[in-house]
Amino acid sequence: MDSSARPWPLTANQHHLFASPTVLRGGQHLVTAILLVIALLRQLTTVENIWPVVVSAGAFAVWYVAGFIGMAKSHAQRLPLWWLAGLLGLWAVMLWVSPEFMWLAFSLWLLLGHQLPFLPSIIWSVVVYAMTIVAPYLHQGQTNVAAVAGPMVGGIFAWGISRGYLMLERDAQLRQNLVDSLIRTQDEMAQVQEELARSQHEAGVAAERTRLAREIHDTIAQQLSSIGLHAKAGLTAQDLEKSVQSLQRVDELSGQALGDLRRIIAALAPAELDTQALGSALERILKKFEQDTGISTRLTVDEGLPVLEPSVQIALLRTAQSALSNVQRHSHAGSVVINLSAAAHEIRMDIVDDGVGFTPATIRAESPTQDGGYGLKAMAARLTQLGGGLDVESSPGDGTALCAHLPLLLLKENK
Repeated sequence: MDSSARPWPLTANQHHLFASPTVLRGGQHLVTAILLVIALLRQLTTVENIWPVVVSAGAFAVWYVAGFIGMAKSHAQRLPLWWLAGLLGLWAVMLWVSPEFMWLAFSLWLLLGHQLPFLPSIIWSVVVYAMTIVAPYLHQGQTNVAAVAGPMVGGIFAWGISRGYLMLERDAQLRQNLVDSLIRTQDEMAQVQEELARSQHEAGVAAERTRLAREIHDTIAQQLSSIGLHAKAGLTAQDLEKSVQSLQRVDELSGQALGDLRRIIAALAPAELDTQALGSALERILKKFEQDTGISTRLTVDEGLPVLEPSVQIALLRTAQSALSNVQRHSHAGSVVINLSAAAHEIRMDIVDDGVGFTPATIRAESPTQDGGYGLKAMAARLTQLGGGLDVESSPGDGTALCAHLPLLLLKENK
């Protein structure tokens, strides 16, 4: 039958529950109680003096329950042999009182197969089988094939169940040991990973300190040393011209040292400060562009611009530089505006000029030449590599608008 057609298929946890040793042991107790009640009821309906039957059955029940309660309290895996001997003794007395108690042989076979080693369990199971055959004969003076074959089949079946029950318990213990071992191994691996991460962090800190020390020594320290030498030379020089030259050199070296110091500080700054890096770079480029060309410029940057990867900042910066180069060479524009913004799913940089414009389709159809045509394709290729693109809007006499865009999801994944 297809498992999908079952009305109530068992889950893995339910299957484990119904196959657990605890459930099987509970089933054994239930079987014992049922067999004891059946034997007791059958005997009470056939004898006049019921007290020996009730007392022997009660003694058996109390002994049985007390043994398993003691086993649970002591957390023992096996019942004591003396308890098993006492239980067999009580059962023998019960058989002497009434042969109906031979029904309990099934429960005893379950216990013997589970509690005793392989060979002793077989020997004592045979003893119990013999008692089930002898008891009816002693009470009734006769026997038959059913009285011999029936207990044999039941005994073999019960003993087989008990051995399977025992193997199930052993498998459960092995699984538990394996789970415990895996948990210990996982804890040890976690400790090793933490130690490795700590060691790598310490090694990285040491390497960064060494790099900073070397960079400061090779730049700022050398520059400060040179400043000191030129300052002394300027103070001791007899010629005014030489003193001026020394002071000029001191000014140059101090500017270089300040620039190197700012660069080192920027490298150590938190990542949040990088949000202003692209805007500052664009502002410097536009300022220099305006000084060189006389074209007025304006930059607008949205507040709350997300942190951008260095590769993304470089791509947008190179795009702006290339676009400004085209404006300078071809547009004859009077002004250019750059707007940097973040939309819902992308980062956008719009570059708009009021120049002579052109026909984009003509530029896309022509091959790149020394006079132009390569810049737009290079910009588009650079942005496409990062999952973005370049949109161009222009027409003769109406200026040009470029829109460079990159997906914000790409930026988050690259973080």
